[in-house]
Amino acid sequence: MRFIPTRIHGILDYVIGVALIAAPWIFGFSDQRAAMWVPIILGAGLILYSLLTEYELGVIKAIPMPVHLALDGISGLFLAASPWLFGFADESSNVWVPHVVVGVFEILAALTTQTRPAYEMVEGGRRMGV
Repeated sequence: MRFIPTRIHGILDYVIGVALIAAPWIFGFSDQRAAMWVPIILGAGLILYSLLTEYELGVIKAIPMPVHLALDGISGLFLAASPWLFGFADESSNVWVPHVVVGVFEILAALTTQTRPAYEMVEGGRRMGV
């Protein structure tokens, strides 16, 4: 069931992108190379492809929403698996738990967000306003 509007998803994209970039310092793992760089790179990527997405908060509108959601799912899976892929799952919980929690959240958001922005919805044969 897709119940999250794309406008709300867009807000979450930018908030989570910034939070991922800041996570190593917020959670105190900036001294752990892989654990630090994975969220920074994924956060920057999230902001970049959000700017390019065809939804209310996209600037260039080049990436269709279903592609954006697929990127979110792949990114979330990679983020959630990264503690095991890069060998920091045995570190303290402040290092690996944020990766898993945010990764699972990204996957769930990708599965429950509407695939068309509100301005593309048709009502009575007319386009709704932006």
